[in-house]
Amino acid sequence: MQSGTRAPKWVLAYEPATRRRPEALMGWTSADDTLNEVRLHFHTKEDAVAFASKNGLEFTVIEPHGTTEKPKSYADNFRYDRIRA
Repeated sequence: MQSGTRAPKWVLAYEPATRRRPEALMGWTSADDTLNEVRLHFHTKEDAVAFASKNGLEFTVIEPHGTTEKPKSYADNFRYDRIRA
């Protein structure tokens, strides 16, 4: 399995301070604050926690869910009784 591009990263995302609302002229969704557009990526959880603590930000750590891949062989792709999509 090759999953180098999906290496786990930690993201610091701000919670929106105000609600989004439709803009009157064009109907686009807009918000007053731009912090909810900012996402900071960190390589480790400790780096993200240290950054938030250093800058006085309240934070909640949400652990990632584990993957549930079932090992199978290449020959299973060509089985006669396999379920087709």
